Amino acid sequence: MHVAELSLVDFRSYATAEVALGPGVTVFVGPNGEGKTNLMEALGYIASQSSHRVASDAPLVRSGTVRAIVRASVVRDERPTLIEIEIAPGKSNRARLNRSPLTRARDALGVLRVVLFAPEDLGLVKGDPSERRRLLDELLVARTPRIAAVRQDYDRVLKQRNALLRSAGGARRGGGADLSTLDVWDAHLARAGGALLAARIGLVADLQPVVASAYAELAPGSGETTASYRCSIGPGPLPPDAEGLTGALLEALVAARTNELERGITLIGPHRDDLLLELAGLPAKGYASHGESWSYALSLKLAAHQLLTADGGEPVLVLDDVFAELDTKRRARLADRVGHAEQVMVTAAVAADVPGALVGVRYDVAGGIVSRAV
Repeated sequence: MHVAELSLVDFRSYATAEVALGPGVTVFVGPNGEGKTNLMEALGYIASQSSHRVASDAPLVRSGTVRAIVRASVVRDERPTLIEIEIAPGKSNRARLNRSPLTRARDALGVLRVVLFAPEDLGLVKGDPSERRRLLDELLVARTPRIAAVRQDYDRVLKQRNALLRSAGGARRGGGADLSTLDVWDAHLARAGGALLAARIGLVADLQPVVASAYAELAPGSGETTASYRCSIGPGPLPPDAEGLTGALLEALVAARTNELERGITLIGPHRDDLLLELAGLPAKGYASHGESWSYALSLKLAAHQLLTADGGEPVLVLDDVFAELDTKRRARLADRVGHAEQVMVTAAVAADVPGALVGVRYDVAGGIVSRAV
């Protein structure tokens, strides 16, 4: 799989942009703040319909305009597919495949698969659990697009259940609460949550050895990594399937009800879970150095790329401003690992930061113009 062309209209800083691409390595070079990352963000958005930089779509639309369009020609098994996403903040996205509109934008998920590493990904190691949950869920959707519907169902039920908990908690303190409706929402939450839990736990089992291998290759002698899933249901062994996890989640919700009514929020479920990352037997968060954390986060993304490749259809690999943070040896090791990928896109403020082994097409980015270097 590779992107043959990227086109933007009113996306971020670009009124328009047309960039011809191809297999192999493409390097975008230019001063910080000139729009290199905006191009990479657009690719990631086409693949996942979300930004790795912001939580809402409003900043993605160029100031003074009301919508943005991101478009890519994706070649897979020598067959091109044109995918287009129209972003209009406050409204549902619109998607088209080969110029034909889709009923739902999420039906376009899976056409393009991208693994993107950016400086913000340091939060995978040093940040909040939400960063790590997002990594798992985005990788799940990339591997199995139908998981997007499961995740949306869970988020919808969670929002409604939290609203009910707040209103029921107040009524309970006043002596007039009817909790029968809460039983119904417990069942809905447990069913969607059990399916999401089963998918996440299976993914972590697949991811753990690949992350360990990638880290050992990037930073040999720095210690062994382990990744494990911490579930809010509680300690101890978990059921092995979605049905069992649904039952366990339902039991945990019943046990936590009094506390939840007092606090007006759902305390049990996948939205409270975490991916525990350890290095040399210690939590990476708080113990790993900056360089170790950077290599760990990068290893997570390289592992994601490897898993998706093993599934069939190698994803596009994007390395946004990564080499400036690595020493010479780690730069060389990373270049050796990714240099043979079907399509790699690299950004750098200084061309000298990119190892010579990553020889390919170069674009200069400055003043809102993307021009191919001669």
